[in-house]
Amino acid sequence: SLLQSQNLHELVRTALASTGGADSELKMDPPNLGDWQIMAEAIEKYDGKVKIALIGKYTGLQDSYLSVIKALKHAAIKCESHLDLLWVEATQLEKLDEDGNDKTQTAAYKEAWAVVESADGVIVPGGFGNRGFLGKMRAAEYCRTNKVPYLGVCLGFQAMVVEYCRSILGWDGANSTEFNEDTPHPVVIFMPEVDRENMGGTMRLGSRITKFTSSQKSTTQLMYNSKTEVSERHRHRYEVNPDKVEDIESGGKLQFVGRDETGTRMEVAELPRDEHPYYVGVQYHPEYQSRPLIPSPPFHGLVLAACGKLDSYLETQKEQN
Repeated sequence: SLLQSQNLHELVRTALASTGGADSELKMDPPNLGDWQIMAEAIEKYDGKVKIALIGKYTGLQDSYLSVIKALKHAAIKCESHLDLLWVEATQLEKLDEDGNDKTQTAAYKEAWAVVESADGVIVPGGFGNRGFLGKMRAAEYCRTNKVPYLGVCLGFQAMVVEYCRSILGWDGANSTEFNEDTPHPVVIFMPEVDRENMGGTMRLGSRITKFTSSQKSTTQLMYNSKTEVSERHRHRYEVNPDKVEDIESGGKLQFVGRDETGTRMEVAELPRDEHPYYVGVQYHPEYQSRPLIPSPPFHGLVLAACGKLDSYLETQKEQN
């Protein structure tokens, strides 16, 4: 690398050694940047491009999604493609404005949907609050019905489950109690152990175990190298209602293939591969553990599917495991 060629590592070693006194000596092996060097040189030669639409509510402050952006870039590198990230404000995908007026003929609405329809894949990341939730659900519906690769993270996971219950199971008014406490079908609920009165320090946070529970290895499990359980970081107060899980699974094709250690908290949902190329939602935040040389498995799966490379990758995974 440039810094290595300019002997930066030796300058750092000398500076650190000098803090130990005149007689101190700090030994250091030469930097091993082999894998990073290969990656950096390879990126320059990529000629492929993958277009991913990010459906969010904080698109005016893109740093809000910095971890998601980095995870998508890591996945694109692994797929030997350049990332073309398309920003879509979730509210622009909704048919009605805040006053209940039809906006389907407005330029903003048409432009937002044109962006979504041009994408190779869609991600709906986490967030809080009601604004834009319907738009996220509509994005999930579009991807489900048009076989467009989709990854829902946290609230994006909840949006795809609620949408599925409304559209496929016919549960009119299905919702999260975060947005409608009087919903006739509380598909997503406030976690029972969380304090409703005090919002500070009451979230389900940190690394938690997810166990893969389907009899056949799911797409998500294969993306995790067929591991039986994984540890991923969480940040949420609401979860899929355990009392609704059996009805959801028996009423359609959406399956909860990953659960917590008790088996009652839903962590991963997906449609089977014979139904959809990649339709996956995770309650946790896999972007937090993504690295340039080791991309987050759910993000890697999304970009693989968007590039048309998922089938061959999964076949290789099955052979190796």
